[in-house]
Amino acid sequence: MCRLLETIMVRDGLIIHPAIHLRRMHNSAMECFGSAGFPDPNQFLTVPPEASGGVWRCRIIYGREIETVGFIPYTPRQVRSLKIVTDDLLDYHLKFADRSRLDELFGERGDCDDVIIAQHGRLTDTTIANLVFYDGTKWHTPAHPLLPGTQREWLLESRQIIESEITLSNYRSFQLAGMINTFNDLENMQVIPVSQIFPPDHI
Repeated sequence: MCRLLETIMVRDGLIIHPAIHLRRMHNSAMECFGSAGFPDPNQFLTVPPEASGGVWRCRIIYGREIETVGFIPYTPRQVRSLKIVTDDLLDYHLKFADRSRLDELFGERGDCDDVIIAQHGRLTDTTIANLVFYDGTKWHTPAHPLLPGTQREWLLESRQIIESEITLSNYRSFQLAGMINTFNDLENMQVIPVSQIFPPDHI
């Protein structure tokens, strides 16, 4: 059975970008099941009183219908270095609840804090974020992410970032790399020098 996951940012009791998340949930359920039998969002996207202050993670597990909705405080993962690993077969084009292969790849990070997954010589994502690369003028995001994230979609639609082919052979031409996801936009994302991205062991 296809089980899916959606993670939504809640800031001071407000759900951030709900329309984008609900659209992704609907499209994912349609692809997996041919239908999306979700109730009105007001019935399952109700922020509890304890999540009325600070930043919280709303975690939704769903299939044909909503299974569970939980709220937990958001704790950012500190990333100061990234290791490139390769997996040409990994399919995570939907936000699947099963992250076991991503967890295995994370285990290959060595002394780094996370990994960048490369497929067919192209950089995609880390295990928890889409990537953006700064060339001194503009922020570029890989044109072939594992998962087109909601923050990435928002930044592309608002023309704050552009898509580019970022590969094992050209990523060093950029100056900085940033990690974006539902909790991190261009203003508060973690940024590291490209010199702190380490190539795969076989290169």
